[in-house]
Amino acid sequence: MGEEGTEGTVHLLCLAASSGVPLFCRSCRGGAPARQQLPFSVIGSLNGVHMFGQNLEVQLSSARTEDTTVVWKSFHDSITLIVLSSEEGASELRLERLLQMVFGAMVLLVGLEELTNIRNVERLKKELRASYCLIDSFLGDSELIGDLTQCVDCVVPPEGSVLQEALSGFAEAAGTAFGSLVVSGRVVAATESWWRLGTPEAVLLPWLVGSLPPQAARDYPVYLPHGSPTVPHRLLTLTLLPGLELCLLCGPRPPLSQLDPQSLLLSIVVASCVPSTPWSLPRTSHQSRGQQRTRWRKQPRGPRCQESATWCLGRRSRAQAGGWWLCRWARGGCCCCCLPSVPPTRFGAWPPTLCRPSARSSDPCASATHADTAVSVSLFIRSQ
Repeated sequence: MGEEGTEGTVHLLCLAASSGVPLFCRSCRGGAPARQQLPFSVIGSLNGVHMFGQNLEVQLSSARTEDTTVVWKSFHDSITLIVLSSEEGASELRLERLLQMVFGAMVLLVGLEELTNIRNVERLKKELRASYCLIDSFLGDSELIGDLTQCVDCVVPPEGSVLQEALSGFAEAAGTAFGSLVVSGRVVAATESWWRLGTPEAVLLPWLVGSLPPQAARDYPVYLPHGSPTVPHRLLTLTLLPGLELCLLCGPRPPLSQLDPQSLLLSIVVASCVPSTPWSLPRTSHQSRGQQRTRWRKQPRGPRCQESATWCLGRRSRAQAGGWWLCRWARGGCCCCCLPSVPPTRFGAWPPTLCRPSARSSDPCASATHADTAVSVSLFIRSQ
């Protein structure tokens, strides 16, 4: 049953336990989905030997050939899952947890009632097609490890407290206690109630969002394998930034159209504190202090400014009207002694406490104290 060559193949079979009718068969070769299907005779033999053991009160859980590992697992005496893997180093524990994740995905998108009481096999086959995308992501190559650890894949972003506060406020305004920010199947921030979800749904929901094709908004019906396996909930997703999605788990309310305007406010907060890549670490974390200083020295500067401004603790450079200069203290700002005017920001007018001299003067900051100016500059930098 193994495949020749260096690329391993994984076959996943789902059958009705009582009748042995195949519900679906998914395959993966070399980490990518494949259309290769097992012959019906092989499927029947694998299910037959498992049923034969059950009739003799023998539980057949796994078998190993020269180049293939086979694992069987039954769920609620109604669904039988079989996985065959010819990948090098495939362990029985890993394959067993894979089957648990697959059944959890089936419950997540179809519901436990439809799987335990099979009334119409053909109808169930059609409903299970919604889970193919998620199941294929389990079989293929993935950077996520939640299927092995049974824990949620997370990242630690900079300014995590700001994200947490913004997310909690947004979820409360939407009328739900379950909210999270997900990037590529990993949770960036989540509300307290989201972290209290059971292990299957806590791992499956972010994985589901990461496996779906990109969309601006979704209203997805889901079941919770642990918390609510028979009553569906609504999973609302909104794309805030490329690759970053807001997820809300709620009931009949709110409508998806009501969340679109509110999401713009959250996206401004997210854009101000989350770098584009890499998501898990600050933008300068890969550089040593020496590299950061070298990069700072190479940034463009103008001639030395002749005016004095004691509140600035770094080297100043003359700038053109409406331009910007960089300093060691604030990593950016406006030299009020060098600029005759200050341009408006992309978030609106400049803070009113900042000194705005109309022309060069001996005391350019007479209308604002040094502390007010520094605070205004730091607030603007934070907004960027």
